[in-house]
Amino acid sequence: MHPIRADRGRRPGQGTPPPRWRTALGALGALALATTAACSTTSGSASGTATTSSAGTAYHRPACHPTPPATPVRAVPVTGAPSAWTVTSFDGTQLRAYWFPATPGGSPKAPTVLMGPGWGETADTSLTSAALFGGLTIGQLNRAGFNVLTWDPRGFPPSTGTAELDSAAYEARDVEQLINWVATLPGVALNGPDDPAVGMVGASYGGGIQFTAAAVDCRIDAIVPTIAWHSLATSLYKADTIKAGWAGLLVEAGARMHLDPHIVAADNAIGSGTLSPAEVNWFTDAGPGALVSKITAPTLIIQGTVDNLFTLDEGVANYQALRSRGVPTHMIWFCGGHGACLTPPGDQQVITTDTIAWLDRYLKGQPGVDTGPTFQFVDQNGASYQAAGYPVPTASPLTATGHGTLALTAAGGSGPAHVPAGVTDPLAGFAAPVTPAEASNAVDVPITTGSRSALVVGSPDLTITYRGTVPPGAAPERVFAQVVDDATGMVLGNQITPIDVTLDGAAHTTTVPLEIVVAALHPGARLTLQLVATTVAYARPRLGGSITFSSVHVSLPVASGIAPR
Repeated sequence: MHPIRADRGRRPGQGTPPPRWRTALGALGALALATTAACSTTSGSASGTATTSSAGTAYHRPACHPTPPATPVRAVPVTGAPSAWTVTSFDGTQLRAYWFPATPGGSPKAPTVLMGPGWGETADTSLTSAALFGGLTIGQLNRAGFNVLTWDPRGFPPSTGTAELDSAAYEARDVEQLINWVATLPGVALNGPDDPAVGMVGASYGGGIQFTAAAVDCRIDAIVPTIAWHSLATSLYKADTIKAGWAGLLVEAGARMHLDPHIVAADNAIGSGTLSPAEVNWFTDAGPGALVSKITAPTLIIQGTVDNLFTLDEGVANYQALRSRGVPTHMIWFCGGHGACLTPPGDQQVITTDTIAWLDRYLKGQPGVDTGPTFQFVDQNGASYQAAGYPVPTASPLTATGHGTLALTAAGGSGPAHVPAGVTDPLAGFAAPVTPAEASNAVDVPITTGSRSALVVGSPDLTITYRGTVPPGAAPERVFAQVVDDATGMVLGNQITPIDVTLDGAAHTTTVPLEIVVAALHPGARLTLQLVATTVAYARPRLGGSITFSSVHVSLPVASGIAPR
């Protein structure tokens, strides 16, 4: 992969994304953090919103006191494009925005939904185009009674500026300025002066911006982030290992954009498998992370079971941070996301239905609307389940032990995946080259359900005792763990976990949680834990030696009292 020039917006992007990106760009995303505020909150104000939290208790949202813009927002219509406007942001960046009112005459007044695009994607301007990931179209939102605003984020031509990965210091302040402008438009329902009734939807990059914007602008009344993330450190750099498969695709998708130099530096580091301390600090500070603790807007989190870029762990981190503070929060897991749904997807209409219900309840303020169960998910057969929250109640886990020696060679690693005939996921062929698959060079540990059925929901725990050696080098010392369904030969959820190992010839023991998976298993079902040397999902570690596992113990969490609907 060749480096992409990023000169903070002073030069055009290098070329047009290849054709395969035109149907897949909505799958991509990344983000960053800083601090700013367009409004303040005080819990003691009588104007705070009283509602019911996802835990069933009363939730009193802190009152929002918007600070009026220092100067009127400058917005100029684009000649020849009736819905298009150029909005000047706080620092002079020119944002291309598109306005779609619920009713042409602006009566009755309606709440407004902001819908951001995926990484490298252009803003949605079609009323009828089918959205990826079960997302809503502009037309669907209009018919449901919402104005819609879409926009090209900074760094996404024709908008100017530099892409800072959904930073709270830049992209979130752009959203503040867009909300300031929306407050001046006819046909917009207001909660108060300078405070329009506003919600947000969008996937990937369009999901990440919701967390940072809602953390700094209390005027946002409800958000529905889809396949977003909690931290770039845990998503793109898990166990200090670059997720090279997706990282390379993300940079390629940004070829036409103006990128922050840190993004380009990370691209150049893919070959080495590690980032410099300065790069790690920049991406670690890139949130939303701790910013989630500032969000008060009711939040519906939608995450993909086969998303191996922003895994279920990322959604769970955001879910638990919000739930711990009583913010109304629901979570849906569907077969999709940044990945290939290679198994029956089940009913994905629930995403559309529950998104509209969430916006009706918390943006329109209709307390009688049923927003569905707190936690919904699907298994690898497409069967649907629901629970009162996550984590779910558990029974005795499935456990297994083993041992063996792994040759640290490039051949025989995990992936790429094969797409079976009949798979309808539009991203399956695109994502397959970076998707884990059963490895031929592996230490295998058989797991069986025995005489019982088991619904695995959660993160398996793995403990290994090992010793090994490897020649000196710059690449990190790593192995990877995945769980394969013996009946299909597929890796559960397309998930693989990097494990930091020390290969100095001495004995070491480490325990790590693996990526969250879901699997419904019948009596006698067989799985295999595989410890492998390489994978298409992550940068290649140091090779040339071997590692002997004297003890391998894996424990898979099994749900209790949950049956398919």
